[in-house]
Amino acid sequence: MKRRHKTPARFWVFAATALWMLVILPFSAMAAPYAAMVIDARTGKTLHSENADTRLHPASLTKMMTLYVVFEAVESGEISLDTMVRISRKAASEPPSKLGLRQGQRIKLRYLIRAAAIKSANDAATALGEAIEGSEAAFARRMNRTAKAIGMTRTTFKNAHGLTESGHLSTARDMTTLGRHLFYDFPDYYHLFSRREHNAKIRMVRNTNRRFLNAYKGADGIKTGYTRAAGFNLVASAERGRERIITTVFGGRSTTTRNAQVAKLMNLGFKKAPTTVAEVKPSKPDYSRLAQNGTFGKRTTFKTAVNKSLRPKARPFETSAPLQVATLNLKDEIAAALIVANTSEVSAPPGSSLVPKARPAKFTRQQTVSAKPLEPEIVARLSTSGGQNWAINVGRFSTQFSAEKMLIKTALAEISTLNGSLRKVQKGKLGFEATFVGLNQDTADRACERLTARNVTCTVIGPS
Repeated sequence: MKRRHKTPARFWVFAATALWMLVILPFSAMAAPYAAMVIDARTGKTLHSENADTRLHPASLTKMMTLYVVFEAVESGEISLDTMVRISRKAASEPPSKLGLRQGQRIKLRYLIRAAAIKSANDAATALGEAIEGSEAAFARRMNRTAKAIGMTRTTFKNAHGLTESGHLSTARDMTTLGRHLFYDFPDYYHLFSRREHNAKIRMVRNTNRRFLNAYKGADGIKTGYTRAAGFNLVASAERGRERIITTVFGGRSTTTRNAQVAKLMNLGFKKAPTTVAEVKPSKPDYSRLAQNGTFGKRTTFKTAVNKSLRPKARPFETSAPLQVATLNLKDEIAAALIVANTSEVSAPPGSSLVPKARPAKFTRQQTVSAKPLEPEIVARLSTSGGQNWAINVGRFSTQFSAEKMLIKTALAEISTLNGSLRKVQKGKLGFEATFVGLNQDTADRACERLTARNVTCTVIGPS
């Protein structure tokens, strides 16, 4: 009888390895197409591109836009870094990478920002979106508005974290554009992307990009991303001397090979970029252009701060109708009036009168102010017109003071349209709502359309 020889175990190991290299690895590479983009960050000039306009899965590069919108909301006073965010069931249940948030937990916004920027935590990203817009779906719509406003023409966001979802796509060119805007538009926050680790309240979080930050001279950001569909992605920025290069790679096969390719493209960028060049900073998001082009209706919310508005001419006093002062905290009312009177955002045009003097501090919390034709005053609330039941909301804020400040600034910027309305601050579960009430439908629509063109938050609210 012939004896059958057993196949050595190492043969099967060798066969399995060969199968992986010949079949599985190429298939994986095919599932994550390669794309790259290199620019001179100072001018935005393209130094290298390959498949840069191909729509691909961005993975956690998505969080760059999530954070951009959050930074924008913080700077506009819409929300504070110290706002306590309540974690929803949806946010807590997001898959890794995650911070480990629990449903019902309350945590400051600043810790969620650190977790999303440094650890690329999916639960933190979802919580940020819900804190700003109430739901991740609404936040994704805002992300898309912002993307269009800064020139990301081939990007569609469906979520705040970047996990693979049908239609959630971007390009190497668009992500490079976003990286440049992060650097220039939010210099006070950009340093987060270079932190190797940071305290996120629940735990210390370590940077997912620390290997590249440690290995490449001058690297200081920005964001990694990985999913099976996307491959290993990275938007990186580095500065050497007077030169700054931003490089984006989609579809890397591993962290090591991706970082090597980014380093290679960085070197190419530094070689091609001139040592001295006139810096051309990117323009801030132009939301008014979207409204003018009809991309979004006049009842769509554009939540950004007033960048600059001219000081309107003082309205002539009407002696027949006394002006009503709001019932507010006296300290807040005086501070709000002084801020409006002195802020650089409300500047006087050439030839116009100076900003009116702040009214004396000695008055009761609710009183009638006598008309003084030679000294127009900034009041905290305007009189209502009878029978009007439409309103416009100009944002949600973390404090009553911030909401009242925005109402005063908005009234000054659009006094001709909002004349006769009532300024109202109402506390809700998510913050203080700043609203003009006492308008008819036509006036509300017209005011909202004009405010949208000024990059001011605006939502029309009907009688219901």
